[in-house]
Amino acid sequence: MENYNQTSTDFFLLGLLPPSKIGLFFSSLSVLMFLMALLGNLSMVFLIVLDAHLHTPMYVLLSQLSLIDLNYVSTTVPKMAFNYLLGNKSISFIGCGVQSFFFVTLAGTEGLLLTCMAYDRYVAICFPLHYPTRMSKRVCVLMIAGSWITGASNSFAHTVYVLHIPFCQSRTINHFFCDIPAMMTLACMDTWFYECTVFASTIFLLVLPFIAIICSYGWVLLTILRMRSAAGRKKAYWTCSTHLTVVTLFYAPFAYTYLRSRSLRSPTEDMILAFFYTILTPVLNPIIYSLRNKEVMGALGRVIQRIHSVKM
Repeated sequence: MENYNQTSTDFFLLGLLPPSKIGLFFSSLSVLMFLMALLGNLSMVFLIVLDAHLHTPMYVLLSQLSLIDLNYVSTTVPKMAFNYLLGNKSISFIGCGVQSFFFVTLAGTEGLLLTCMAYDRYVAICFPLHYPTRMSKRVCVLMIAGSWITGASNSFAHTVYVLHIPFCQSRTINHFFCDIPAMMTLACMDTWFYECTVFASTIFLLVLPFIAIICSYGWVLLTILRMRSAAGRKKAYWTCSTHLTVVTLFYAPFAYTYLRSRSLRSPTEDMILAFFYTILTPVLNPIIYSLRNKEVMGALGRVIQRIHSVKM
């Protein structure tokens, strides 16, 4: 492990890879994926905002998911790439706290938002006649606001606690961003109780929502199997399988990382999983939701046509 000046209050991020040709390649790849995620998620947000046909609860929730993914990559990748290319691994105490706050906020909010999206599909497919009342504009806004407020409140409590614990002489974080569990390894105190609160938060914001999603899609699957229309079954199956793919990409690495005790975790494994859900997933989500989605592709065509007609 490299030695750094430990007299300041700054933290030092070791990063995902050491300086080498392979490291430079993966760093460049991360920047490319960052740009792809920005383009894909920004396009999805603007498309949903600009096209009136997509002003439905399903796509409003999807626009929030894209907004979260947009912030995910913006919270971690620029700093990681900047540190690697300039060889400056430091991050200020306040900067580390801000990065942790936004990361935990986005993670908690996305877990709850995916549950809201599952409920939306559950109501739309299992109770189509009640959909306008059960998923009204007011209900949709409350779901979104509740997800963001809960995620931010949980993050605020964790971030404030972590920033007030005594750290040992070493402030070198074996990660590419200020991940709270990685920071806890530097604490000069027993963190058993706090680790229990992290476990409880993971259960509340990840495990319970995941169970709710699985249960809702169990009912959805039974409803799909009873549909008489082959076209209706195909559309419902595609919509649900798309969402379940995104749910799996998000929950699997998070649960595997945060539900294990510190003794069973390795920094390298944690960083690889973090790379997956902070960089790879935001790149894949817009592709998954737009691929073979006739409504999204139709909206894209209408927006392009509108822009072209304005230029003419």
